[in-house]
Amino acid sequence: MRSTPADRTPVYALVGNPNCGKSTIFNALTGLKQKVGNYPGVTVEKKIGEMFSQHGKPIKLIDLPGAYSLAARSPDEAVTRDVLLGRRADTPQPDRILCIVDASNLERNLYLLHQILDLGRPVIVVLNMMDLAAAAGTEVSASRLEKELGIPVIACEAVNNLGVIELKLAMSRTESPLAKHSWDVPAAIAPAVAEIQASLIQNDGRPPLVARAEALLLLTDFDSVRVAGSTALHPKTSETLRSWQTRWEADGTDWAGTLVGSRYDSIATICGQVVRQVGETGPSLSDKIDTVVVHPVWGWLAFGAVMAVMFLSIFTLAEYPMNVIDGATAALADAVKDAMPAGDLRDLIADGAIGGVGGILVFLPQILILFFFIGLLESTGYMARAAFIMDRLMSKVGLNGKSFIPLLGSYACAIPGIMATRTIEDPKDRLVTILVAPLMSCSARLPVYLLLIAALLPSDAVPVATKVGIMLLMYALGTIGAFGFAWLFKRTLLKGEPPLMIMELPPYRLPRVRDVALQMLERASIFIKRAGTIILGISIVLWFLSTYPKHPDPTATPTEQTAHSFAGRAGHLIEPTIKPLGFDWRIGIGLITSFAAREVFVSSMGVVFGVEGAEDEDTAPLRDALKKASWPDGAPVFTPLVCFTLMIFYVFAMQCMATVAVVKRETNSWRWPLFQIAYMTGTAWVLSFIVYQGGRALGF
Repeated sequence: MRSTPADRTPVYALVGNPNCGKSTIFNALTGLKQKVGNYPGVTVEKKIGEMFSQHGKPIKLIDLPGAYSLAARSPDEAVTRDVLLGRRADTPQPDRILCIVDASNLERNLYLLHQILDLGRPVIVVLNMMDLAAAAGTEVSASRLEKELGIPVIACEAVNNLGVIELKLAMSRTESPLAKHSWDVPAAIAPAVAEIQASLIQNDGRPPLVARAEALLLLTDFDSVRVAGSTALHPKTSETLRSWQTRWEADGTDWAGTLVGSRYDSIATICGQVVRQVGETGPSLSDKIDTVVVHPVWGWLAFGAVMAVMFLSIFTLAEYPMNVIDGATAALADAVKDAMPAGDLRDLIADGAIGGVGGILVFLPQILILFFFIGLLESTGYMARAAFIMDRLMSKVGLNGKSFIPLLGSYACAIPGIMATRTIEDPKDRLVTILVAPLMSCSARLPVYLLLIAALLPSDAVPVATKVGIMLLMYALGTIGAFGFAWLFKRTLLKGEPPLMIMELPPYRLPRVRDVALQMLERASIFIKRAGTIILGISIVLWFLSTYPKHPDPTATPTEQTAHSFAGRAGHLIEPTIKPLGFDWRIGIGLITSFAAREVFVSSMGVVFGVEGAEDEDTAPLRDALKKASWPDGAPVFTPLVCFTLMIFYVFAMQCMATVAVVKRETNSWRWPLFQIAYMTGTAWVLSFIVYQGGRALGF
């Protein structure tokens, strides 16, 4: 037995294979009491939550990245390994471990549990997805498994909220039994385990059981994956490890295979005691659905239908809440104008702050719909199928289907998409995926597309299908661009053979609305924080730059005032560079400011054209102001061709400081983010030039 001091908050680590329901259980236990960040020095997500025991005492939970084994093959698995082994100074070693096990795939899931039990820490096993095991005709006895291991085993169906109360009761106990876990290390390997264990105790300061577990891991994978923040091995331990490796290589001993085989022998014995087949085995419901969803033809049609429904929803379902937000923002700006005397301070608050942020918040419903669909695809199990059907196409460009999941996630935001590349084992494939991920049209581009589509097709009589078609075209162009550059990079800068994809297809599940809603709220809060900080700050700075210095003529028009301002001078400075694309100095202001965040382009145009600052109640909305903008000779600026060209520019340009920072942190170098800015912005300029000048030559 091991107990936690009464005056100390116990810390549980949640571990488990991918797709075992770990996140669902974490959400069920913690609810909204969650904080999400990154482990220092590495872009692996760090989720910490809090719950209260049945006695009202707080319990801290750390949701560790999913892993099939503690023998790490990727950065996220390395973080899980290092936290459990106590290697990270930023995350103390957990007091207890909550191991989530998929009952329908018990033998595979027990491999990770088998390694965790070596650590000698108190463990509670959650036997999740019991309903799926029963549906497959498999009976798994939680009581027999508990007897075999000597630790609490809780049968659970997390998606149906069954077993959660029993789990909380088990976690509330102040004392936790240690596992009756013993397995015979093969005789040929035992001396090496003992010697490395002794070095880890003496030179690395590890407790005896942890040292034994770490010695077994070192002999399995030789510590191949290390991440920032991980404590390095003592040189004497490394030398001992290399010495045994050299000796075994000389006599042909397969030490890693011997250890893995021995573990599976032990696991097979356990499964023989707790698993019984009670029904006929045959194709499951998931298998039957997959005959259509991953079919070489029907699978593509299904994928296209899902994307079309998503974008149709963005245009139709979001209209009412957008109007509500737009009206509330306008009412707030009017209230400020009525309450304050005319002057720069009033204009700053009403036009710079409220107008700038309101111009972005109005797109929140559409962004929430995008995140809702992505969460739905993940929770139902379809996301893995999308990667599977994309594998053949991805292999043509030198990657595999695993790279498509980060790319698909980049439709929402390139930052989590880039973070998701940590599951890609091959370093070159991971780097290529990072380099092309920002080409996928993220949600920050959505406000820009919507504004320009509205200016391109201003009539309310334009069919929604036409607007959806243009939106799909922008997303398709970004996707084609990502694949094209991936093909180029894999044959030039980062040559390598496309790896084979081995991926588990999780069973289909009905989506858990609470989990999808939590994900939406989390992403919405991030977006609103950006609107309330970065975009608010930029809007105020832009208002200042477009207002000062004042034009010497007090009767000057708003356009003349903007042209005379600091912002206007900056726009005029870059106008010769962008004029061949059909862009004037006002668009140039938007391009400069949107490097901080692409969606700032919308609020920039609102400030530059003074839409929110107009006193006349009949002032046209921003899209109509764009249509009225003209060159000095009277020719319109925002022609359909210019709107289309500007969308092309935003598809390919690298305009997001946050993404640049994440790429720098992920690659640990400025070389790749600077290269990314250069190749993406250069491509955007060249393609925009071709589209605009080609369109003019054709008479558009």
